[in-house]
Amino acid sequence: MKMKLLIAAAAAATLPASMSFADTLTIGVSWSNFQEERWKTDEAAIKAALEAAGAEYVSADAQSSAAKQLTDIENLIAQGVDALIVLGQDTQAVIPAVQAAVDEDIPVVAYDRLIEDDRAFYLTFDNVEVGRLQAAAVLAAQPTGNYVMIKGSPTDPNADFLRGGQQEVLQAAIDSGAITIVGEAYTDGWQPANAQRNMEQILTEQGNNVDAVVASNDGTAGGVVAALTAQGMQGIPVSGQDGDHAALNRVAAGTQTVSVWKDARELGKAAGEIAVALAGGTAPADVANAVSFTTPGGNVMNAVFLAPVPVTAENLSAVVDAGWITQEALCQGVENGPAPCN
Repeated sequence: MKMKLLIAAAAAATLPASMSFADTLTIGVSWSNFQEERWKTDEAAIKAALEAAGAEYVSADAQSSAAKQLTDIENLIAQGVDALIVLGQDTQAVIPAVQAAVDEDIPVVAYDRLIEDDRAFYLTFDNVEVGRLQAAAVLAAQPTGNYVMIKGSPTDPNADFLRGGQQEVLQAAIDSGAITIVGEAYTDGWQPANAQRNMEQILTEQGNNVDAVVASNDGTAGGVVAALTAQGMQGIPVSGQDGDHAALNRVAAGTQTVSVWKDARELGKAAGEIAVALAGGTAPADVANAVSFTTPGGNVMNAVFLAPVPVTAENLSAVVDAGWITQEALCQGVENGPAPCN
């Protein structure tokens, strides 16, 4: 199934004509963690969407524990939530919680990470396309040489969606011998420290003979850049995603090549609106812009995919113009950088 790219502004769900029910709705959100900068942005957008609909927000932070997330979701169900938004820590381990919600007729939105269960509604950016954009930017900057692939968490399906997209772009250069993948590693929990350790090990194994790194998000990119900087290798092409402020500053400084921007404000807004719509009785297939998506596990889910935007030195002004980051934060410590940092 070819995933349908959607512009973010068109991704919001269609809400029921009458919102009179919403003042009694409570939407529960189960977060995997708050270690990454972007989740606070997502949360603010979800809260704003629920407030606009007259619905209440309750949440729990699993603190990167799959076991705690199951307990968290049980507690949210016990509180009587009308819908759940779940950012899965381990998207297989969380399936029993989906079952518990379904048993109580509580709709579940799988937020930004796939849950292999066709009873959940999947909302995310097109992560295969994110991987393509990451690899394309790095390949344009460094069309030959030794590549390292720093992947995401092995318990997050997004890690393999991203890696698949990256491979699509790199395959021809691999086949021609222009590039060689000399190292590859998953990053447990998407933790920057783990990415840094993996990169340090690969640099040691390769005698620092590395020309480019395709890192799967901005947190792992930060760990990679730290490892490279320790060896005096900062500035070789490195990818990321999420539009984290620190990563965008690295793009301005020239130590990161691209951050594929997934505007969390739009994703959070869509999640809040979809959760309210489902809680109000809208059928999953009737959510605006919903498509049928077949998962790697063979489940057929209703889903909405938003379109990502690659941010490089060439279009850094876009994130400032959109109000995502201030010029001061973007350009901190940068002299004679790309616009608007010059």
